[in-house]
Amino acid sequence: MKSFLYHEHTREELTAKAKQGYMAVVPLAATEQHGPHLPVYTDSLICGHIANRSVLRAASSVPLLLCPLIPIGCSHHHLAFGGTLSFSSATYMQMLRDIGESLVANGFRKIVFLNGHGGNDPIMQQTASDLAVSHPIWTASASYWSVAKEALRLADAEQVGMVPGHAGGFETSAILALREELVHTDRASEEHPQRPWILSGPPGTFIGRHGELTGADGYTDSPHRATAEKGRVYLDVISRSVAEWLVRTYQSMETGERSLAEGEKQENGI
Repeated sequence: MKSFLYHEHTREELTAKAKQGYMAVVPLAATEQHGPHLPVYTDSLICGHIANRSVLRAASSVPLLLCPLIPIGCSHHHLAFGGTLSFSSATYMQMLRDIGESLVANGFRKIVFLNGHGGNDPIMQQTASDLAVSHPIWTASASYWSVAKEALRLADAEQVGMVPGHAGGFETSAILALREELVHTDRASEEHPQRPWILSGPPGTFIGRHGELTGADGYTDSPHRATAEKGRVYLDVISRSVAEWLVRTYQSMETGERSLAEGEKQENGI
């Protein structure tokens, strides 16, 4: 199978693929503090792995391309802890909009944002909507934990802590599976103050407090129950769920396109 990676193709190849109806997937992540025990590249390592595995799997069924990972996100709420690179929310929205506009200019009519950092989520959703308002294209967007929520529940992922949480048992398990040498297990405390308001509301709601948007000391829960074995299970579950979602999303766009075309024919009496 030819490469599913956008950046491994020439301009002529990409122009041809855009005309053939390929769907472009843009993975979004971050470079930000993850407590005293995880690398600042945690979100990018996890999202990059999920994006590559899921797109590779989905590409065997539908035509799609994986764009380069965007490793810096909207992470201003982490700046006070040090080590963080961040765009402001306004800058991040414009950056995503520019990437979308570039893909439109290149001829792509199906664009998907796949996210791996919570601070990016609302901005990503708004940008996807704005692009579909401005251009005759299809867009979609989702964070990997939203797509894989039920599959992670069945995998009992919450046994290690909050899912996805921030630098807790879940993300620590994932990094142990991907790059164990980057995890400072000697700095991972077994005790962590609980912040009951974090993710306490129903889906789609937000509650937070200045200085503690990501929990005590910049992380949400203790990572002491994390293991590499659990991380491998969670990453596989997520990758499979995201691959299935990408295939369904492409098929929905194609079905919608055919439906619109049929409607136009009927209106024109063809």
